[in-house]
Parts: sequence; C-alpha cells; structure tokens
Amino acid sequence: MIELDSNPQVGQIACITRGRDAGQYAIIIRLEDDRYVLLADGDKRKFDRPKRKNIQHLTFIHYVSLEVQKSIQQTGRVTNGKLRFAITKYMNDFVFDVEKGERFDGERRCN
Repeated sequence: MIELDSNPQVGQIACITRGRDAGQYAIIIRLEDDRYVLLADGDKRKFDRPKRKNIQHLTFIHYVSLEVQKSIQQTGRVTNGKLRFAITKYMNDFVFDVEKGERFDGERRCN
C-alpha cells in the first residue's frame, strides 16, 4: 500500500457508485484521460474486457495494489487471478464489520 494524492492511479481500488455495478469494488487498470478510467475485477470484468467508467461515478479507496501496478508497468498486463487476489487482500486487511468484529465473508460489495 502506498499513500495517494487526489488523482487516480493504476492499481488503485475504487468503489463503483453509479450504474449496474454500483456497490462493487474494481481496480484501475488504465487511465484513459482526465475523465475516464478502465476498471477490472478479475471476476465479472476481466482484464481483456474492462469497464470504461467516468471518475465522477467512482469513490477512490486510498489503497494501491503494488503487485497489480508493477505487473501492468512491466508487462502491460495483469492476470485476472492477481486482480481477484488484490481485491480479496484489501477486503481481508481493511474491511470488516466493526460491530460484530467479523472479517470479510466473501462478498465484494462496498458501502
């Protein structure tokens, strides 16, 4: 994990706030311009068929998967398994039910 500025970065996790996939996590795999990014989660949205999303329809999480970021920088690609692993790792490390004290149960939904 690295500290972030206000601009989205490749490898950063985002919560989708609008559209069919609202409430789900995905990882930024490419920045198209200052308004759009391409997202993939390795499950529903594979690396080969990412979702183009307006950044105004996303909430950026202050977490960047260095494994995903390095893979994309070095090879231009990342495996779907690595995307799934990065989201699951984020969920296990940072998202849990405070009231019950339980950890992530497999559901990849935000808010």
